[in-house]
Amino acid sequence: MTNTGELKAFADSITAATSPFRNYLSDLHRQYLSLTDGAVADYIPELALADPSWFGIAVATVDGQVFEVGDCDQPFTIQSISKAFVYGLALEDHGRDYVNSKVGVEPTGEAFNAIVLDEATNRPYNPMVNAGAIATADLIKGKDGTERLKRLLAMFHRYTGRSHDIDVPVFLSEKATGNRNRAIAYLMLNFGMVSNRIDETLDLYFQQCSILVTARDLSLMAATLANGGVNPVTGDRALDQRYVQDVVSVMLTCGMYDSSGDWAYRVGMPAKSGVGGGITAVSPGKLGIGTFSPPLDAKGNSLRGIRVCQTLSQEFGLHPFNVAAPPRDLAAWINGSEGTDSW
Repeated sequence: MTNTGELKAFADSITAATSPFRNYLSDLHRQYLSLTDGAVADYIPELALADPSWFGIAVATVDGQVFEVGDCDQPFTIQSISKAFVYGLALEDHGRDYVNSKVGVEPTGEAFNAIVLDEATNRPYNPMVNAGAIATADLIKGKDGTERLKRLLAMFHRYTGRSHDIDVPVFLSEKATGNRNRAIAYLMLNFGMVSNRIDETLDLYFQQCSILVTARDLSLMAATLANGGVNPVTGDRALDQRYVQDVVSVMLTCGMYDSSGDWAYRVGMPAKSGVGGGITAVSPGKLGIGTFSPPLDAKGNSLRGIRVCQTLSQEFGLHPFNVAAPPRDLAAWINGSEGTDSW
């Protein structure tokens, strides 16, 4: 017997397929597909195998509608996008005060893999750079590496509504080329910022970065944060609402590597990028955006993904500090009804 949730999902899928907003995203996809600048990441050998023509845009609303165009089912490794969500799990495991004693929340102005700690506190500056992400991974509870990894995978399942696999070749490639991250970990061990289970924590960190996701997954992850920590499709809580503010605040100030300031100025949505080509962006109370396109700019952010998010923010007034009337009414475009009240 069909349940109410299945009927709603079916109705939402029909609405999404016929919505003017989907047509708008299709036009946006065609516009930026011709953008051929940037380069696929190659410092991790397996990432260099990505097809630069892959390009997907997905948007999930807080009422559970999902709009997809392009390569939204193409799997790729989540890479640094994982950092924001693992940070949320660490907050749930230990609370804000303890986590803040191990990882700060300040932007660095340094490269994401810089071997540098705060001179005053010896903490990594924030959980979005490698040092902070390794310290955050170290905080994840579990009796051993296997249990800790299972907890991470279960967390991502709550955000996306499906199970996820590890891309083993990418994991092994990251592990084989991860000496800089080992140096960072041992420096933090020296200052008491991480435990002495260095190898286990580094494996966990490399594995979390090697989780396979899609643009659709990234849109649902962002929409879950936009919806106060509750997955808008499944209704499952993925993050305690007390910590949603912490996660999205650090995403806004530190989530786009060392171009986070420019992103905050031009786009304004809390976001996190990864060198696999993904971007997840949050419009609180409204929607989540997931984009996938492997060619990156010099800072390590997806070029097409940046353009998509900039355009959506400007066209629909998604910058949180925007007070001017946007060119397009978001609710009207999604619902296909002119004059519909905006959120």
